[in-house]
Amino acid sequence: DQEECSTKLRLATREKLTKFSCLRGREVQPGEFWDVVVVTAVDESQREAYELQISEKVSRKELPLGVHYKVFSDPPGSKIGNGGSTLYSLQQLSDLYGKAVGTLRVILIHAGGWSQRLPSASALGKIFTALPLGDPLYQMLELKLTMYVDFPLHMKPGVLVTCADDIELYSISEDESVRFDKPGFTALAHPSPLSIGTTHGVFVLHSHETSCKNTEMENVSCRRFLHKPSVQKMRDSGAVCERRSGCSLSDTEFVYTDSTYYVDFDTAKSLLNLLKELGPLECEIDAYGDFLQALGPEATIDYTNNTANVSKEESSLVEIRQKIFHHLKGTPLNVILLNNSKFYHIGTTSEYLFHLTEDVALRRELGLLTSAFSVHLNQNSESCSGGCVMYSLLDNGCSVGAGSVVEYSRLGAEVSVGKGSIVSSCRVSPGLSVPAGVFMHSLCVNYKNQSKFVTVFFGINDDLKHSVGAPAYMEELKLCGFSLMKCLSRWGLKSEALRFSGDPSSCSLWNACLFPVCSDQQRSFLMSVEMLQAVLSSSKFNLPRDTKLMSMQESLLCKNLQEMLELRKGLNDDITQRKSND
Repeated sequence: DQEECSTKLRLATREKLTKFSCLRGREVQPGEFWDVVVVTAVDESQREAYELQISEKVSRKELPLGVHYKVFSDPPGSKIGNGGSTLYSLQQLSDLYGKAVGTLRVILIHAGGWSQRLPSASALGKIFTALPLGDPLYQMLELKLTMYVDFPLHMKPGVLVTCADDIELYSISEDESVRFDKPGFTALAHPSPLSIGTTHGVFVLHSHETSCKNTEMENVSCRRFLHKPSVQKMRDSGAVCERRSGCSLSDTEFVYTDSTYYVDFDTAKSLLNLLKELGPLECEIDAYGDFLQALGPEATIDYTNNTANVSKEESSLVEIRQKIFHHLKGTPLNVILLNNSKFYHIGTTSEYLFHLTEDVALRRELGLLTSAFSVHLNQNSESCSGGCVMYSLLDNGCSVGAGSVVEYSRLGAEVSVGKGSIVSSCRVSPGLSVPAGVFMHSLCVNYKNQSKFVTVFFGINDDLKHSVGAPAYMEELKLCGFSLMKCLSRWGLKSEALRFSGDPSSCSLWNACLFPVCSDQQRSFLMSVEMLQAVLSSSKFNLPRDTKLMSMQESLLCKNLQEMLELRKGLNDDITQRKSND
């Protein structure tokens, strides 16, 4: 049963990959693909970065042509969450297309944010995270468009809302199609263990509708939606289902969790009126929790007071939620149950490493490779056993440890990468060793009107968001398992010399100025790896006097985007040339 489900998933996914492959680089026919692809960005500089990368993709014919690709940035000021971004994106679509917006099929991909849990995606965006797949190499953007390649054909004008850091795979029988043609909201639902339900949205369905059928897909209506509920709450609400054959789960009990949803054009208009009613947003709104909890005949207003899951509690949040509830109450919530489907989240360094190197199921279902668009000068099987190499050049005698990912990098001869590490956008001198369990990522920055390089390094499990109220408490911040004080002493620095960029009342690894600014990429990597090795081996590495140090936060603020994309282009040309010589 499980084996059969897995085979169906693999075949269905291959079909979508083939279909998208045929659309890449050619003009699409009306109705064949999305009319507009919208990607959201957190601010103007991120918008510029996204637009640049998308226009390069289009010119290299890596995306379908004849489609409007738009990047909308959040307004300056308060963080508004993906719910706020959804409302502002609808406003911008309306401003751009006027009345014609009512005829468009739009996909809206939420990609704004600094990606602090997967910092290799911070500079260029998590929607541009590489995947070991496809030729030319896929990034998350291509994969999202692939997964939903069948949707536009069976969809009335409206908007499909999704996120940049998850993958949903599903199969349905040949005579079926996922249709978005009902009024209101229509959400995709995936059978998941109860433990997953506690960190996601959960649908409460009419029990009689799901009890006896044995199909890969069912269309049902939803009584109510729970956001990150406890297991007890799921049971009390009647959200827990009993397993039947044909479902991709082995658990006897499961719940249906959320991922992507569609709103028809009339509902999108209603959401625009909601934005007018709310006025300028000053708090974070969740496109899932705050919109979907208002829907369904059994929705109640109680959730509007529950701010347990909110990162920053704003006084206006409860009031805004109540307005959303009253505005959306009575709007239908339809659910498409994808009984043979899987939901993968790739938002953190450990998830990223696991899914790209160890996850046998995903590898089989998606056809992931251990090496994609890369050149290994010694083609022995040992050079990358259990690791993953993408868009990189590896000279003779290099080795990549199990569970490690190397991307957009050049590794000199005899370089070794330890187990479970990430090496991203780096240029590594011959003979160097990268320790196990670390993250290393080089950024190009503008410093005093010159192009310089910074290589940031962290432990894979370091919490970059954890902050303390003042530099005096830096003892509590841990880099690779060692207190920041200890690290500084290994580098011959006094603790009072450590600067934190940005808000002085919030000191974290994210804004700690620890990383040397160097004139070239190779030197930058060398210095950072020596600092890292000093910490891990309890030895000393004295930083040269007057070395300028930057934080990850600062590096992003003064990143040299043009230069970073130029370096990638150079790498692309070299790999292409080496491949054609071979």
